[in-house]
Amino acid sequence: MGLDGVINVLKPPGMTSSDVVVYLRRLLKVKKVGHTGTLDPGAAGVLPVCIGKATRLASLIVEEDKVYRCEMILGAETDTLDSYGRVISTSNDYPSFEDIKRAFEEFRGRLKQSPPMHSAIKYRGKKLYEYARQGQQLDIPWLEREVTIYRNTILQYLPPNRVLFEVECSKGTYIRSLCRDIGRTLGCGAYMGFLLRCRTGRYTIDDSYTLYEIEEHLLKGELDKVVIPMDKAVEGFERVDVPSIHYQKLINGNPVKLAARALKLEKLDHQVPIRVYCRGQFIGIGMVKLEEDYIHIKMDKVLV
Repeated sequence: MGLDGVINVLKPPGMTSSDVVVYLRRLLKVKKVGHTGTLDPGAAGVLPVCIGKATRLASLIVEEDKVYRCEMILGAETDTLDSYGRVISTSNDYPSFEDIKRAFEEFRGRLKQSPPMHSAIKYRGKKLYEYARQGQQLDIPWLEREVTIYRNTILQYLPPNRVLFEVECSKGTYIRSLCRDIGRTLGCGAYMGFLLRCRTGRYTIDDSYTLYEIEEHLLKGELDKVVIPMDKAVEGFERVDVPSIHYQKLINGNPVKLAARALKLEKLDHQVPIRVYCRGQFIGIGMVKLEEDYIHIKMDKVLV
């Protein structure tokens, strides 16, 4: 039996997300390992890592909303938009706390956001940070993306220029860019002092494990305590139990048609992922098509 599941890793600052993947691949002696959304090298926090067959679930976890805690430093902007970069502008004209609160109110809801040049987004086969390291600044309007800030709450203001806040946002949101944009709105510039990812979907920092803790559980033969089974990793999706007679059709990628009344479902929407069980086991993620009193199920990710 292979090792299949998700580990909620507490990524330390100083490691890239890819570094964590390489570390776990060597530690667990598993070929297939993948993370579920890049976390800045200088940042720490929740980084769900998929192991074995669970790597096929990574795209679902990536879509989840995120929660961060961040320190924003006013009065300067850096080329990387964080504390690790080179200062490119400064200002001693610090805003009042009332102005800061008004600026935060502006950055809620759906926003247009440009990613940092020092990021892993690819353009013409190269990552943006590779262009940045060569001194190239690209003006690429199509890189601007729409993100959603569900809430941004100021937790503490330390005059004259430090703001600790928490933000809940959609996938693809760059907190560095958020700090930059708030700083520019205030007219004094800003950069991200530190960043902690507190939650990705159902994965919280309270339930995460350091790399040291994962290694300790491995040495004790208790790895099952840190590896979340594949069906639990996506338990936010509706469960559908399909009669055993359809097993072969499902795992071969063929659709099956079932009477809706025969399935005990709390809620089911058209074209949404569902957890499919057959012969008493979780066989993967399927997609649903509704048709009057029937539903059509076709497997999207077969995990057996």
